[in-house]
Amino acid sequence: MDNNAASQTRAVDDVRAICARIVAEIERAIIGKREVIEDVLTAFLAGGHVLFEDLPGLGKTMTAKSLATSLGLSFKRIQFTPDLLPGDITGGYIYNRKNEVFDLRQGPIFANFLLADEINRASPRTQSALLEAMQERHVTIEGETIDLPDPFTVVATQNPIEYEGTFPLPEAQLDRFMVRLSVGYPGAEAEQEILSRRRERKTAEVVIRPAVEAAEIRAMRRAIEEIHLSSDIERYIVAIVGGTRRDRRVAVGSSPRGALALQDLSRAHAAIHGRGYVIPDDVKKFAAPALAHRLVLVPELWTERGAAPDIVRSLVDTTPVPVVSE
Repeated sequence: MDNNAASQTRAVDDVRAICARIVAEIERAIIGKREVIEDVLTAFLAGGHVLFEDLPGLGKTMTAKSLATSLGLSFKRIQFTPDLLPGDITGGYIYNRKNEVFDLRQGPIFANFLLADEINRASPRTQSALLEAMQERHVTIEGETIDLPDPFTVVATQNPIEYEGTFPLPEAQLDRFMVRLSVGYPGAEAEQEILSRRRERKTAEVVIRPAVEAAEIRAMRRAIEEIHLSSDIERYIVAIVGGTRRDRRVAVGSSPRGALALQDLSRAHAAIHGRGYVIPDDVKKFAAPALAHRLVLVPELWTERGAAPDIVRSLVDTTPVPVVSE
């Protein structure tokens, strides 16, 4: 093994060890949802934003806040409502009478982790205020472009069953989320463990401590950029994404941004599991979370919940799987 290969192996081993440390810390607060925790961590390391679509009370906010705290990053939350204005997110300039100057009052978007709670309850004008920030990592206030903190991740939530008084996210904004995830109900044993731990703590609060330093986060992201992805895996990703554009059940298929997201997620997932190369299972794991929300289905399927993920999974099942060796 040459020096470069040995160095990459050590870097990937470090990613696996650090991620295991982060997940263990988060599991002090989130019980029985290791897969969800790893999925959100994967999206963060891949540099993407997360859309949680699930019922209230299942731990979406706690998951996002616990991840931010365990990573030692700043966290802010915005409760989206119909009267929320773009300036409530970005902030603005306030006249300082004492100094006779305009001072910038930064909005909650100036954080490493921004939780946009019930994002579909705000008007399209307010939703669009996130577009520039999510894609460009900066905001424009009074003609001045201001960089956001690095890293910057948006975790948005929406309730899949309450649509009265909401504004569905446009395709342009949905496409900026790397993945759409669901937490789901805990199992019986996990829910009993939640009750037991709550009694033992004698408080509703769970103390999460930073499990990683800023330098380690940067090192993990650099290591992910070195994960090998063969041309066969590239063709596999292209075939799955291309299938969404040819399927008769789909009016508009995934954009190339979906293919890029699937590639980045697959590489991050491989690193988290200690591999320096991507295998087909990495792609299969994130095909539906990365692509389903980017599809526009034919009208007769609009009311069928779960139709888009089922379509992506069917495409994965029928796409020839490449044989990949180490």
